[in-house]
Amino acid sequence: MADADVLAAPERSRRPGARVWWSLLALSSALAVLAGLWFVLPIRSVTVTGNRHLSAAQALGLAGLTPPFYGVQRPGGWLYYGGWRAAGLRASPWVASAQIVRHFPGRVELNITERVPVARWQQPAGGVVSIALDGTVLPGAALTGPLLVGWGPDRLMLARRAAQAFGRYTVESVRYTPSGVVVQTAQGSVWSGTLDSLLKYSGSVKMFAGKRINIYPWGVSVQQ
Repeated sequence: MADADVLAAPERSRRPGARVWWSLLALSSALAVLAGLWFVLPIRSVTVTGNRHLSAAQALGLAGLTPPFYGVQRPGGWLYYGGWRAAGLRASPWVASAQIVRHFPGRVELNITERVPVARWQQPAGGVVSIALDGTVLPGAALTGPLLVGWGPDRLMLARRAAQAFGRYTVESVRYTPSGVVVQTAQGSVWSGTLDSLLKYSGSVKMFAGKRINIYPWGVSVQQ
């Protein structure tokens, strides 16, 4: 029994080494296959839709569809391309949402929904910028829409919602202070301390054209 034990020990000691070599061989084979798929399945074409302000080239850059994935003589990586490359799209203030669709064997479709400038905002420092409906500042956008301006606690979102609610009256400006909001339209102006009151009596602007309307919780005051 002692001789048998001595002969068996070296055999058992060789088994872990063999398993390691087989594991390394399998890993090397898998890596070789994955590396081969990079070139076997290249990104051959990309389509960009929904972009208005952003150029197609800018959208591709934000989506990470740049070398080595795209834009080179021998691109690759269709199998490996995905949302992890599109951090630039998520960070861009112009992009409200984006959808990336891969079509086998080598096409990528990029569908973008851009934010649209709806108002001008005079910042506390004095500069005027364009903002989207959700209040996002859109760098490089043309200045358009009503002017939102004020002081005190930040009431920009309230001012934006007020401008949207009175949009049918051609809003020229919305001015906010700690005490309330003044909506200036082509038909007249309205002041109120709350957005709910503004919405409740929004029809008064047309009814009292050319007047200044003050909306209080207990009623409406009309001034010349």
